Amino acid sequence: MMTKFSVASSILACAGMLASFASAHTSIISPCPRYSPVGENCPALPAGQSLDTGENAINGPISSVTLGSHMPLCRHTTPYASPSATWTAGQSVTVKFNPSAAIHSGGNCEFSISYDGGKTFAVIHQELRYCFLGSKPASLTNTATVSSYTFNLPADLPSSDKAVFAWTWVNASGNREFYMNCADVAIKGGSSSSYTGKEMTIANYPGYPTIPEFNGNYDTGMEHYTNAKQITVSPSGSSVSGSTNSTGGAPASGYNSQAPASQAPQPSATYSAADTGNGNGNGNGSYNAAVSTLPAPAASASVAPSPQAHNAESGSPRNADSSSSSGSCRNGALECSGKGYHVCIDGAWSKIYSCGSGTVCHTGNNGGIFCDWS
Repeated sequence: MMTKFSVASSILACAGMLASFASAHTSIISPCPRYSPVGENCPALPAGQSLDTGENAINGPISSVTLGSHMPLCRHTTPYASPSATWTAGQSVTVKFNPSAAIHSGGNCEFSISYDGGKTFAVIHQELRYCFLGSKPASLTNTATVSSYTFNLPADLPSSDKAVFAWTWVNASGNREFYMNCADVAIKGGSSSSYTGKEMTIANYPGYPTIPEFNGNYDTGMEHYTNAKQITVSPSGSSVSGSTNSTGGAPASGYNSQAPASQAPQPSATYSAADTGNGNGNGNGSYNAAVSTLPAPAASASVAPSPQAHNAESGSPRNADSSSSSGSCRNGALECSGKGYHVCIDGAWSKIYSCGSGTVCHTGNNGGIFCDWS
């Protein structure tokens, strides 16, 4: 019998990273996001709701292409009865993050506002490329050097007692994930009845593009942010204008917690006891202990038949083959290729990633893949 081992550990060894790479991720703590167990000055929970607890709960991503899982935008769709914070348009605010964090080498953060209960969001501040770091890191890192951001609110934000503030993040390294926390806030002193800004970018979420690992190139996926449409949000309604968004963004009626009907079927996933049930595996068991499976796509000559996703929370292998494989495929799928594996990014197979010295890629009885001794 072969002895299984954690593919996350093997890849991280190749990358020279610590095994803690799959640790707690992060979340905002101020203003208090919905149902946070670690937030500051949190309102009372709505009736029937509970704190978002668990190893990777409030800190975890709402979507993982690699795991084939997702939660609704905002994580929780029922707002607090009272706001977490009261802000004044045009004045500075500070957004604080959980000091216990795994920041996946930085990435792209946006701070956005909604006036229709979280259906549409317009960006009010961006920290692109080096979020949590401030500058380009010399190598993969999980240690934050920035734990809060202070910025001015636009003076033309409309006043409202029921605005929704959102922080979103696409991580630079590791699983292709999308993070989102929402806080219910009140806006006072607004000078306008509407606000127009860039539409919030969604990536690594069903129905939206996958942004691959940066691998040191912090311009990766930047077109999804620079080409974002303009959106006007207000308490009386929202509208989208401008050229087609390269993100394949949401219709003018707002974002949807499900993939648009025109997109491929949404992935389903199964998890082992080591997982939290929301797609945030703790990365501790063997590679094939928790296998996420993508359903077979509808018959199409341009789509590869039902390859599988995996749950490794990894850095970028440094001994990866530099070649790329041709052929179309389903985003987030993984497939063995020789002694390594490749991942489908935006419909094309990536370069081959090595499983590590002395190991090869295997396909398990349940269709998942794992790295093991040859």
